[in-house]
Order: sequence, then C-alpha cells, then structure tokens
Amino acid sequence: MNKKIKGSCTTILVGKDASIDGSTIISRNDDGHEALDPQRFVVVNPEEQPRDYQAIISGVKIKLPDQPLSYTSMPNSILTNGIWPAAGINSENIAMSATETITTNSRVLGMDPFVENGIGEEDIVTLVLPYIHSAREGVKRLGALLEKFGTYEPNGIAFSDNEEVWWLETIGGHHWAAVRIPDDAYVVAPNRMNIDQFDFESDDTLCSVDLKDLIDEYHLNPDFDGYNFRHIFGSASIKDTVYNNPRTWYGQKYFNPEIENDPMEQDLPFICHANKKISIEDVKFVLSSHFENTEFDPYGNGTEDQKTLFRPIGINRNHNVHILQIRNHVPAEIAGIHWLAYGANTFNTVVPFYAHVTDTPAVYKNATGTFDMNNMYWLSCTTALLGDTDYDLYVDLRNTFELETTGIYRRIQNETDRAIKHQTNPTQFLEQANEQLATESFTRQTKLLGDMVTLGSAHMKLRYNLND
Repeated sequence: MNKKIKGSCTTILVGKDASIDGSTIISRNDDGHEALDPQRFVVVNPEEQPRDYQAIISGVKIKLPDQPLSYTSMPNSILTNGIWPAAGINSENIAMSATETITTNSRVLGMDPFVENGIGEEDIVTLVLPYIHSAREGVKRLGALLEKFGTYEPNGIAFSDNEEVWWLETIGGHHWAAVRIPDDAYVVAPNRMNIDQFDFESDDTLCSVDLKDLIDEYHLNPDFDGYNFRHIFGSASIKDTVYNNPRTWYGQKYFNPEIENDPMEQDLPFICHANKKISIEDVKFVLSSHFENTEFDPYGNGTEDQKTLFRPIGINRNHNVHILQIRNHVPAEIAGIHWLAYGANTFNTVVPFYAHVTDTPAVYKNATGTFDMNNMYWLSCTTALLGDTDYDLYVDLRNTFELETTGIYRRIQNETDRAIKHQTNPTQFLEQANEQLATESFTRQTKLLGDMVTLGSAHMKLRYNLND
C-alpha cells in the first residue's frame, strides 16, 4: 500500500461558552513529513461529489448517498495519493477537521489489527462531511464507516455545529470513541491518543457498542479504577515526551498561565478550562507557536540542546492552518467562517472566508506543484523561509503585518455581516467579500515579503563597509 501520512498535526477545540463571541471552534495545523505540499481551497458542490468513491491508497470502494451537501475543502494540489480534503464546513454549517494522526499500542493491535484496505485520512472528509446535519451525526456516521470498512491508521477527528464540539479517536482497526467537549472548555491535542477519563454512561460520550466488553476481555486497562482511554488505548513513549506532550503543555500554559506543569508530563489533562475567553487570535498564536519565552524556542536564547529538544507547534512542515468557526447570533448564511492560511505559520495570517459560497478566490484555489509567487501557498512558504533565516530581524515586521492585516479582515467581516440582510443574492455577495479578503491578504503578504527583502539586504554577509 502506497501510504502517505500527514503525521504531525496539532488540534485546538473550543466550546461555545469558552470562546469570546459564543462560537464553536475546531482548528488544526495540517502538517506532513515533507516541508512542501501545495494545498488548495475549494468548494465541492453537490454535482462534483462522487457517488461511487474509491480510495487511492487502500483501494476501498464505497457507495455514497445521493443528495450530498456542498462543502468547503482543502485538497492537495498533487493528487497522486488521493484528495486529502483536510477540513471544511458544509452548507448546513457543520464543520469537520480530519485528521490528527494519533498513537496506539501493541495490546490494541493484537485485539483489533489495522485493516490494510480500510479508510484513512485520505478519505474521511469526503465520506462524511457532505452527509451530516449535526456534529453528533458526524460522529455516528464516521463510527459506522469505521465499523464496516475499518481503518489502516490511528486518527483523531473533530466535528462541530453551532452548539456542540465533538472529538473522535479511532481504536485499532474497527473501533472508536468520541467525547463531546464541554461548552466552557478547550482542548489542545497533539499526535497521541488524547481522550483520558471516559464515562460509558454519559450522554456526552459515544463509542463502539462492544468497546467496554473488549477492554475487560483482553485485559487492556492498566488502572485500578475508571477508564482512562489514553492509558488503555494510547502510548506513553519516550517520543511522546519530546514530540507530543510539550505541544499540549505550551498550549495549556498559554490559556492557563497560572498552572505549572512539566512539558514532558504524560498525563496532561484532555479537557481544560481557560482563565479567559478564547479568541481566533489566541488559537492562531498557539498554532503558530514555537515555545516563545521559554528556553525551548528554536529562535530563542537557550542552549542548542534545549532549542532542539522539543518539536514546536509551528514548524516548517505546516501545510495549512484552518480555524473552523460556527457562529451564533448571526444569520445562517454567515455563521460558518473558514479561517485559513498556508505554509509555516510564523509569517502568515488566517483569513476569515465565508463558507456559504459556490467558489473560492483563485489565488487560494489554484496552487500547483510548480513554484509560483502569484499563488498564496507559494507566497506564504517563501515569506516563512526568508523569515527563518533571521527571525529576530524580521519579527517586528511580522508583528505589525499581522496586527494591521487581521484588523482589516475584521473590518471587512464586520461590514459584510451588517450588509448581508440587505442582499438579494447573498451567495454572490459573500463570494465578493471573499475576493476582497483574498486580495487584501495577497497584497499585504507580498508587501511583507518586499519589506523583509529590503531590510534583509542591508544585513547580508556579502557586504563591505567602504562604498565606491
């Protein structure tokens, strides 16, 4: 099987009472093993959705229902290994992000091995998002698909509507468990099994019908009391202490600076409560972060051993970051906001695209595998690459750019929100707003790169103090 895994993502989930404006938020860095993997931002309209689906990687064939919903999607530009849609919001304002590659253990694989011709990250959004009308329904549909077809990899998947946020983790080849995130809570989830305490009797949990019996039958529970799924189904490896746990630690440190924890701690909590309401800007900061103001910052002042000890959240292998916001207190046409940026997150900004559209701006849609500075993906990657050469030199330019540009996005969004009720063709109006947002983003990202080139040219090593 020609398998391609984007195995290094980071997820943040926010319940509606934990967010600053009463929105639900699911978000993820879509990372990979390679530094560059061009991405596209598209809308899949009902006539474009396949009815007979066949995976490229596993070859599994699945008959899909009629009458799919339209949905935003972020497929790969190079389709050798399949579509890999990553995330989107459908026309019923249901959001989905798939997947966060997670961990397992040998006891689980001995009980329920992976299925080579099952479904995986390549397929999941396409198979689920066009057919669901609530976050809970998304959990149930994916769970049924896992039970019927199996999976060849362990994954975490997020769902949201305007009321609920759900997190599902696959278990072995055919099993799964899901938790509704409390309305007043947040989650920071790296590449490991994240669900800890699980209540089989709760209305806020769902799982494979035989999961509890299997735990007992195969003696999977290492704890004397309760059911901690991270202990039962996950890992507690040395890799987790340097690759996964520090990302959760830093996110929790940002949202709860009053709490002191060890970045290598294996039992950092899954469900957390911040000391203030969480904004989109907060989520973007954490998903871009590289352990700022700690000795572990690769751009910081720690020793070389400290700076390379932990895997950062923002990294050269960020292909896109998406923040899927389902708003309350606004008309349904403008409730779904698909915030998006490309490339390594250190020198980009997320743009609040309206999801109720039939098409997306060309500069975000038409990336190919060929380098092209007229495309947002390649422009963002170039800016991040230059910024990495001297972060301290360029970071003030980045900070000014991010503040001013995001403020402009907010202004356009506020104006669009106010005007929507007066529109006879709201879809066309929102597409025009998205074009305006994309133009601002591309223009200002280009200016940032130009300002960095101007500043950096005066600091090149190839210079001499005497002029001719």
